Amino acid sequence: MTHKLMALPLLLSLAACGGHEETRKEPPPPTVSVARVDLRALDGGFTASGRLIPREEVAIAPELSGYRIAHVQVEEDAQVRAGQVLAVLDDALLRAQIAQARAQLTQQQVASDKARMEAGRVAGLDNMGVVSQEAIDQRRIADRSAQASVGVARAQLDDLLTRQQRLTVRAPVAGRVLQRSARPGEPSASGTVLFTIARDNLVELDAEVPEAVMGTLATGDPVKVVLASGISVDGRVRLLGARVNNQTGLSTARIALPVRQDLRPGGFAQARFVKAKAPVLSAPEGAVHYDADGAYMQLLDGRDHVHRVAVRTGRRAGDMVEILSGPRRGDRAVMGGGAFVLEGDRVRVAGEKAGA
Repeated sequence: MTHKLMALPLLLSLAACGGHEETRKEPPPPTVSVARVDLRALDGGFTASGRLIPREEVAIAPELSGYRIAHVQVEEDAQVRAGQVLAVLDDALLRAQIAQARAQLTQQQVASDKARMEAGRVAGLDNMGVVSQEAIDQRRIADRSAQASVGVARAQLDDLLTRQQRLTVRAPVAGRVLQRSARPGEPSASGTVLFTIARDNLVELDAEVPEAVMGTLATGDPVKVVLASGISVDGRVRLLGARVNNQTGLSTARIALPVRQDLRPGGFAQARFVKAKAPVLSAPEGAVHYDADGAYMQLLDGRDHVHRVAVRTGRRAGDMVEILSGPRRGDRAVMGGGAFVLEGDRVRVAGEKAGA
């Protein structure tokens, strides 16, 4: 009986120790589902609308003011070649000035010939006493002065002849006449546009693109452009806008189009941006999370510990999203249960997403 009483406290002590160990046992790690970051062919794309514009619009204005428009040689929508005459200004006023300038040049040339001959008569008579040195110097100065007067008269005539040539308005480039505002009988005004030409008939679509997808585009990307008539035209991204409108959140993409007669600047068109179906690094959209710092993913290392990685996303197709930067191919991304784990936590993987 005595031995039984001594053993009882020992058993109670051991039982108490065992219960304490049970309470100190760590809880199991949370269970999460994961998906692989891998290469996949993404379909889809996005659409954007905009207006057709000339790639380069050339405005043609007269260089001289105050001359009446005598003739207009082309109409709107005409095809013109470089150097072709578009309009002619009346040169009646210049013709009289040119005739007067030519007469003045002739007079100056005659006076110059006379002065040159008089200077020639005293050539070699310096310091010989036949003619005073002062008279010799005066004839030579008169000869040089007459030559200078001839140069001035010739320059004035050349200026008038140049003005006469500029009264003919020519096309600086080949292309399609988009606008004609020149009307016969109206006086010309320097800086007033008479004609507008689309250089080489090149028209492109100025598409308004959301800022969020600008990073997914690149010059040379194929684009399907649908005109207002319903006709579909193949184009390519030629230029991406460098700025985003701070009011609309839209940027621009210039879509180069083939030369076609039915492409009229100012018209409406819609573009569908479709990348080639080459495999890209992607993951399910559920693996990408967002907070105040931007998009991120929770990746698992080899010991199933969670690590946060910032990501940059691209195109979306179905429930998949393109990964432009951050994770690497083969990484495991936390899907379900990710809201309850933190950086460095160890988790238990329930299984990867089927088909991922």
